[in-house]
Amino acid sequence: MLCFTRQDLRGLQDLGDLNPLHLTTPNPQPGRERLRHLVIGSPEGVRSTINLLHVLTYAEQATWSQLVTIPPSGILITPEQGEVFSLLRRDRQVE
Repeated sequence: MLCFTRQDLRGLQDLGDLNPLHLTTPNPQPGRERLRHLVIGSPEGVRSTINLLHVLTYAEQATWSQLVTIPPSGILITPEQGEVFSLLRRDRQVE
């Protein structure tokens, strides 16, 4: 999977000015499917979600990447051929 940062907002016709951020996706073990969770929000919200998934024993905190700041120009995510995308949107109470 590649994640691109956009340097200008003229459109997506010319992809030559995109800088890819390679997101490591090693091959899954045989008989297993690799799912990638993408959590986007405030740093506090992302950390809170990661902590909650840890408490629920869904994912260890150490398995998540470091937080990546999204530039003002945004990002473009390009999935692998044949993949689909689903977004889960939930609100969390800010303390």
